[in-house]
Amino acid sequence: MFRNNYDNDAITFSPQGRIFQIEYASEAVKQGSVTVGLCSKTHVVLVALKRNAEDLSSYQKKIINVDTHLGVSLAGLASDARVLTNFMKRQALASKMTYGRPIPVERIVEQIGDRAQTNTQNYSNRPYGVGLLVAGVDDTGPHLFEFQPSGMTQEMVACAIGARSQMARTYLERNLDAFAQCGREDLVTHGLKALKESLNQDKELTVENASVGVVGWSVASGKKGKLEGFKLYDGEEMGPLLEKALEGGGAKAEGETEGEAQTESMDTS
Repeated sequence: MFRNNYDNDAITFSPQGRIFQIEYASEAVKQGSVTVGLCSKTHVVLVALKRNAEDLSSYQKKIINVDTHLGVSLAGLASDARVLTNFMKRQALASKMTYGRPIPVERIVEQIGDRAQTNTQNYSNRPYGVGLLVAGVDDTGPHLFEFQPSGMTQEMVACAIGARSQMARTYLERNLDAFAQCGREDLVTHGLKALKESLNQDKELTVENASVGVVGWSVASGKKGKLEGFKLYDGEEMGPLLEKALEGGGAKAEGETEGEAQTESMDTS
């Protein structure tokens, strides 16, 4: 990679006002396999494409359950994501022990944003090379947040990050108006279709390389009901979801080509 005098640490600005180490960390996110998030008035859905470094290895886990009301999907360095999600689990547990209630989604997102931003002001640290989509529900409703290596966080209606995510974002933008009124199943279907848009034409979505996470509120008589805890669909559980979402569409996706997977065996996912 091209080097210059301003990319040796994460605290030095270039004359153009850029911090190159943060930009390099963002490139790690772009090398990870795509993940998509969508939010309606009642539910939040995370959909992710899993990647294996080689034929002999298992697929990397992409969606992580943080608490009963909260989960994340990742794109980038899986090891960095593990550190951040372990921190989130500790904060969620501390909230229950101290206040007797689940931690609000916006608060825990701000905490990981502050943690990441601190790394950009410390000479001995580096930015986290991972992007996260955080899905959760609290007393104010369902929420979807995007976390970036710079420490910036923002609430989203729908979002896609990772390799070839632009095509998934195009699908999300075309169908944006429909998401608010979608129920649980329709939102999952939209997420899988968006994921399919980001794939190479010669690849397929299968039960091995796709996973879905859903959290939300049940709706009874038009009113908010009980919490539907974060549910991760993986393996054979993906079969019915894929069949419904891709019926008539045909295209399924395995992810990047074998050469791309080997190039990114530095544990990006």
